Amino acid sequence: MLFNSFTFIFAFLPISLLGYFGLNRYRLALAAKAWLVLCSLFFYSWWNLAYLPLILGSMLVNYAMGTALTQATGRRPKVSPRVLLTLGMVFNLGLLGYFKYANFLVENLNHLGWQLDSPDVLLPLAISFFTFQQIAYLVDSYRQETHEYDFLNYALFVTFFPQLIAGPIVHHKEMMPQFASAYQRVARYRHIALGLFVFSIGLFKKVVIADTFAQWATPGFESSVPLPLLEAWITSLSYTFQLYFDFSGYTDMAIGAALLFNIQLPINFNSPYKALSIQDFWRRWHITLSRFLRDYLYIPLGGNRFGTWRTYSNLFLTFLLGGLWHGASWMFVIGGRCMGARWWFTDFGSVGAVCSPPCLPGS
Repeated sequence: MLFNSFTFIFAFLPISLLGYFGLNRYRLALAAKAWLVLCSLFFYSWWNLAYLPLILGSMLVNYAMGTALTQATGRRPKVSPRVLLTLGMVFNLGLLGYFKYANFLVENLNHLGWQLDSPDVLLPLAISFFTFQQIAYLVDSYRQETHEYDFLNYALFVTFFPQLIAGPIVHHKEMMPQFASAYQRVARYRHIALGLFVFSIGLFKKVVIADTFAQWATPGFESSVPLPLLEAWITSLSYTFQLYFDFSGYTDMAIGAALLFNIQLPINFNSPYKALSIQDFWRRWHITLSRFLRDYLYIPLGGNRFGTWRTYSNLFLTFLLGGLWHGASWMFVIGGRCMGARWWFTDFGSVGAVCSPPCLPGS
């Protein structure tokens, strides 16, 4: 179900909203929360019901792991927290690796002379996002930064439909207080008006601007013959603006839809084409992904704490894996490599900028 579909706008969203605030009006907060989880799971399974058990199983395992990690403090557990965290990481990365990269791996091995049957695995919707989100939860639990033992709250944190499909990648600490607050349970007409306004802007960006540029970009890239100079430029620029307004529009629609429920999602897009450097670009484009890669990959690898060579190596690996995360294709691997290589030509003084918080409006 797409945000710009009639089904979502005129059926799913109003029914979800009325049910949530209707139950809260009668002080049925637990039922309202369960209703929102069920709506989110319905939203997810609309694409393919077969993958509903996947996200449910992923949530159950990660919730159990996170709870065990949190409760291990101050005791002598049978299994050490480090082992639990490792098992959780293996589970999540194994799940993501199989569903997202199995076909890619087999195809490349066959090109090298292997004779393997392709598994023909269909990529589950949003697996990259809910996997990264739960990896962050496990790491935060290991660091004793989470205090949530209610599975219903955890399920809402993972499945909340405005951010489920394509982000932003949210943190446990920025969402759980909002879900728990009694203030959020009452319909706020200011939030509804603002949410509808922001959602409408995003819808315009997606349907009117991005989809229009797609009509010029798609035929050009699908052409089997070389394009003349002018058509090549039109195709390239059309794709540039299609990608920009598609992601910008989706981000606005996600923030607007969440505001209807009094939930504020983190800013995920901040005019990246205004960036003056590669560092500035990654503080503006998919901000929450950059934040995740910084906090849960780059800094644990050592960040810029162990000399110039190690710093550049960490940056290169971070961008390489970040590129691969976007898709199982050598195009994304090369794109990530090029982004990482770009850092090798910057001054060392600017490298540490990646360790600073993303530049958000008003920060």
